[in-house]
Amino acid sequence: MADQTEPIRREIVNNINAIPTDREVLEIEYGKVWDTKELSADFTVDSFAAPFIIVTEKSTGKKGALMFQHNPRFYFDFAAI
Repeated sequence: MADQTEPIRREIVNNINAIPTDREVLEIEYGKVWDTKELSADFTVDSFAAPFIIVTEKSTGKKGALMFQHNPRFYFDFAAI
């Protein structure tokens, strides 16, 4: 079965990674931002489909989704699901 979300996800990935954003700018736009080490400390990654990942917060067990950019690798825009 074809992934119907793939074309839009590819477009989002291209837009996010066309001009990588530094942490400070991401924090202004999205709030909390994690690098890979911080993400590993706070979350378990359940699945991903770039530019999104599904995570479980270790401290609360709450599930959520994050977006990420490739380089520098930052995770941001947490939304509980």
